[in-house]
Amino acid sequence: MSTKTFRPWLVDQLQLLPPSVDEFVPAGHLSHFIRDMVREDLDLSSILDVYSEDRGYPPYDPRMMTALLLYGYSRGVYSSRRLARSCDERLDFMAVTAMNRPDHRTISDFRKRHLSALSGLFLQVLTLCRKAGLVALNHVSVDGTKMKANASKNKAMSYGRMKTAEVDLEAEVARWLKSAEAADAAEDAEFGDKRGDETPDWMTSKEKRLAKIKEARAALEAEAKAKSENKKAEAAKSGKDPEDPDDPPASSGKKRGPKPKTPEGMPSDKTQRNFTDPDSKIMLGRDGFIQGYNAQVAVDARAQIILAHDLNNCAADCTQLVPMVDAVIANTGKAPDELSADAGYCSEANIAAMENRKIDAFIATGRQKHNSPAADGGRAKTPKTEEMRKRLREGGYESPYRLRKQTVEPVFGQIKHARGFRQFLMRGIENVSAEWAMICTVHNILKLAKAT
Repeated sequence: MSTKTFRPWLVDQLQLLPPSVDEFVPAGHLSHFIRDMVREDLDLSSILDVYSEDRGYPPYDPRMMTALLLYGYSRGVYSSRRLARSCDERLDFMAVTAMNRPDHRTISDFRKRHLSALSGLFLQVLTLCRKAGLVALNHVSVDGTKMKANASKNKAMSYGRMKTAEVDLEAEVARWLKSAEAADAAEDAEFGDKRGDETPDWMTSKEKRLAKIKEARAALEAEAKAKSENKKAEAAKSGKDPEDPDDPPASSGKKRGPKPKTPEGMPSDKTQRNFTDPDSKIMLGRDGFIQGYNAQVAVDARAQIILAHDLNNCAADCTQLVPMVDAVIANTGKAPDELSADAGYCSEANIAAMENRKIDAFIATGRQKHNSPAADGGRAKTPKTEEMRKRLREGGYESPYRLRKQTVEPVFGQIKHARGFRQFLMRGIENVSAEWAMICTVHNILKLAKAT
C-alpha cells in the first residue's frame, strides 16, 4: 500500500457546530450580494402587504422567495422545477434560501401571484445603479430582439385556413354523429348498461379543435372590426377619406389604387392566430420565422445598464422608438444627450420627435455594409432622412453611431447566450411583459454586482 498521507475523508462524522450559510460559498459571491440586496435595499411592501391573513400554516418568507427567483435568473435557471432542484443540490442556492427548500409548485405559484410586483423591481434596481454611478445618459442606444414565445408556430392557423377547416370539421363531426346514431341498436347489446352513444375520444378531440378554431376566428374578426372602427374615427378627426389614407384631391392627377379584396372590418385570409398563445405572432428572426414577441430595451453606454424596456407583438421596430425614449425620460427624469438606433427605427416622424426632445439622434438610414463607415441607403429620400444620411456619412468611423454595436447588442448577447434565455416561460402579453421586466432587472443587478 502507498505510504502517502491524505487529507481525512470522514463521510459519517457529524459536525460539532452547524455551518453558517455564509460559509457555503466564498465571500463576495453573487449569492451573498443578491440575498443582502433584497433584504436591505429593495422595498418589497407591495409583496409583503398581500400576506394579511393570520391563520394558516406560515408561508415561506417572500423576501427569500424573491431572492431565490432573482438569483436563479442570474444563473440561467428559470423554470420552477430547476429552481426547486437547485435548492436541494447547490450550495450557492442554499446560501440564498438559508437551506429552505420550496417545491416547484410553491415557486411557480409565488411567481404568478406576484408577477406584477416583481416586474416593478426594475425601477428600484435602476435607482441603485444610478447611485453607484453606472448611468451617465451621455449616449443611449435602442434596439429590439425577437424572442420565442411559449408556443409553437405549427399551432398557428391563418384566417383563410380557419374558414375551410371549420367547414370540413363540421361536416366530419356531422358524419360521425350520424354514424353513431345508426349504430345505437348494435352498441346497446354490446355495451350493456352503457348507453352506447358516448362520444368517442377520437370525436372529442376533433370537436375541441373545431371549438378552438371558432374561438380564434371570432377573435380575429373582432380585432379586424376594432381596427376598422379606429381607422374611421382617426379619419373623421383628420378629415381624410378612410378608404384612401393619402386622400389625394381630385385635381392632383393621382390615380386611386384598386379596392382591397378583403371586406371592410374583416381580417385578411393571411392573418394568423396561435391556439397556444394567441397574443404571440409569427416574426422573422435571425434563425428564420418564429412564434414570438418583439422585446425592446434602451441601454446606457457607460456600463450597459438597461434604462427602459418594453415588449409587444409587432414585428416592426419603427413605432417603438418614441415610447422607449419617453420611458427613459420617465425612469431617469432626464433626456439622454445622444441616441443611436439601427435602420428599423428610421422615419421622418422619429427623427422629428428626437429633435423636439432636444436629443442628438444618430439613426441609420439603411443597412451598414462590411467595412463601411456609415449605415446609409435604403430609406425613402425624405428631407430629414436625407439630412441624417448625410450626417452619418460625414461622421464616418468617428460618428457616435459606432457606439450602438458596443452598447445595446452585447446586452442581448449576455441575456440570450451567457444566461441562456431564448424563450419565454409564460403566455399572454401581460405575463410575458412582466417576465421580460424581470430579465432586464437581473441584467442590471449583475452589472451592479460587478461594479461594487
